[in-house]
Amino acid sequence: MLRHRILFPEINRAELVTEEIGEPGPHDVLVKTAFSTVSPGTERANITGDPSIAGQAAPCVQFPRSCGYSSSGVVCKTGSDVTKVRVGDRVCVYWGTHTDYNLVPEGRVEKVPDGVGMEEAAAVFISTFPLAAIRKTRLELGESCMIMGLGLLGQFAVRLAHAAGACPVIAVDPVESRRTDALAGGADYALDPFAPDFAKHVRELTGGGVNTAIEVTGQGAGLDETLDCMARLGRVALLGCTRDPDFTIDYYRKVHCPGITLIGAHTSARPETESYPGYFTHNDDIKAVFRLLAGGRLDYKIMTGHIHSPHDCMEVYDRLINDRNFPMVTQFDWSLL
Repeated sequence: MLRHRILFPEINRAELVTEEIGEPGPHDVLVKTAFSTVSPGTERANITGDPSIAGQAAPCVQFPRSCGYSSSGVVCKTGSDVTKVRVGDRVCVYWGTHTDYNLVPEGRVEKVPDGVGMEEAAAVFISTFPLAAIRKTRLELGESCMIMGLGLLGQFAVRLAHAAGACPVIAVDPVESRRTDALAGGADYALDPFAPDFAKHVRELTGGGVNTAIEVTGQGAGLDETLDCMARLGRVALLGCTRDPDFTIDYYRKVHCPGITLIGAHTSARPETESYPGYFTHNDDIKAVFRLLAGGRLDYKIMTGHIHSPHDCMEVYDRLINDRNFPMVTQFDWSLL
């Protein structure tokens, strides 16, 4: 059969292509996609040919390449040995691509519970990235948590930290609209990192500094300012991809002496098959987010809004490349083909 897929054939170019897709193997499922979600940082790095993508040694960039690893849809075919899902099940798919039909191993799908919409489900896998970062900080009920950077991952981190019992949740970004979104999502305070005496203000709000922080900017300046806000023995999860290694931190004064823990929080740094405290598998984190959504502890509905036809992919990615205020949640609706 034929499918449509968004492909990056060369640097700074996206196009919708038609290609053959095979039948499911014994342990595979074929999912007809409803929505797929753009992951701005990862997909910008992919389409622009960033040589540090996926933590590999440069040069490693090859085209054509594809992206779109978080989507939702309906199972339309299963392999002979599949037991996890049935034809007709609503599922989220992880590590798929932007395509109208994803063919993946059954281990890379999870059922969508009743009460959770397909737009929300298409973003759930991405939201497990900040969830894993929060777990790795070992956030305790009532501890403070600061989220530095309020793009897509940062907005999810705000909502998850609130659900996890962090208090106060301090959201930080220079863009006012993002701070407003963070307050709507559960932040207690939303601050501009360029405001005078920013770090002093954070320390006053927290009685001496934040216990945990999720650094999402991936910038040296963001990490440096985060460290200025930390309480003694605080924990910082490095969620944003620090693709540019050319920055300097005063590790002795800002990390070593106050006993700060820096934690690598790339989503691949997690167990493959069995969860344990602080480190959950992808599947278990997906199921956890679905339980929180279905139980009303999380609400992603107010985050959705920028829906596009796959035919508009070049326009979407041109904006992603050139506009640092790219919309927080952007999705492709595959029913619009």
